Formats: sequence, structure tokens, C-alpha cells
Amino acid sequence: MATIRTYRATDHTALVDLFARAGAGAPTGELWGHTESERAVYLDPYIEHCPDSLFLAQHEGRLVGYLTGCPDPAPMPDEDELLVRAVARPQVLLRPRTLRFLSRAALDTARARRRREPLASGGLDDPRWPAHLHLNVVPEARGTGAADALMTAWLQQLDETGVPGCYLQTLVENRRAVRFFERSGFTAHGPAALVPGIRHEGRRMHQLTMVRPAAE
Repeated sequence: MATIRTYRATDHTALVDLFARAGAGAPTGELWGHTESERAVYLDPYIEHCPDSLFLAQHEGRLVGYLTGCPDPAPMPDEDELLVRAVARPQVLLRPRTLRFLSRAALDTARARRRREPLASGGLDDPRWPAHLHLNVVPEARGTGAADALMTAWLQQLDETGVPGCYLQTLVENRRAVRFFERSGFTAHGPAALVPGIRHEGRRMHQLTMVRPAAE
């Protein structure tokens, strides 16, 4: 049974290691393959701006999952801007895998625009659901209740602080994650949107935005 607590500065090294391990085998794990720059988009801003809403799941002394929550989007940098900054550094941009990722992204974007298909975005700008989250657990901890415990801690914090609602973004093709979020009270919001550049087992991926109002 995992125990849940909030992030402490002394957790940084273990959390960085967990970030690298938790994506294994997941559709979102197939990005541009540079862990440090990917972390600069999907983890580091939460450590800097929302450490009190960063929940960790620990089992037998080892971190097995995390939930990065942002109750108020105001202090957070824009995710799309972070993405551009992350891949623009020469040591990242000039890697063959990054170039392949960016080429796929450009082709996907052009194709979607020709067909007038929606494209994924880095966030949802709606005052009904100001808060958002990312949740990840290592493969061996999936199905153990760690994800449920992380979500419970996060939703309890939102209810206690009076945040009106929360959204998240996952992948349509990640049915396990979608079912989990539905059990947690989230519902689909808006159309599925192509995520440029991402592939899982050779297939294109589509973003699903899900929302959950505050408890009555």
C-alpha cells in the first residue's frame, strides 16, 4: 500500500529518476527522447511554481508515482512556450531523434490544417476549470491503488481550498488512463485533437481534455 505525501526539496533526485522511469511503456513516453528537456516542460515548472500541490506516492521507501497539480494557472509558464524552448536548444534540436519528432510534428500539423481537424493545445483556458494536473506511476505500481491515492489527495486539496474545478489532458488511445479518470469523476470536454509528432507503436495519438467540477 502506497503512502502519499507532498514534495520536499530533498526528494528532487529521486523524483527526477521517477520521471524517467514512469513514462516507460506509456503512449506519452514516445516524445523526442531527451529526458532532461522533456522534464523541463512536464515536471520542472511544477516543482518551481506549485511544490505544495506536488504529491508523491511512496512504497517501501521508494517513490512509485507522482501527481503534479496546479490549482492556479497564473504563475505557471505556458506549456506550448516551454515546449518550444525545450527543443530549441542546440544540444536537443540537432539530435536525430528530435529532428524526426519535429518533422513528424510539422507534417501532422499541415495535414490536420488541410483537413480542418483540431490540433492539441497545452492547456484549457476556462474559469470553470482553472486547476489542472499530470499524474504518472511506474509500470510496476499500476493497478496497486497508488494512482487512486494520489488523485484523492489532490482532489481533497482542491475541495478544501475552494477551487471551482479541474481539468486534465490525456490521450484518447490510452484507454486505461481514460477509464481511471472517468472513475475519478472526470468527463470528456470538447473534441479529440491530434497531438503533432507523437507516435505510439507507429500510430498517431489524439488528445482528450477531461474536466471535473468541484464537489458540491
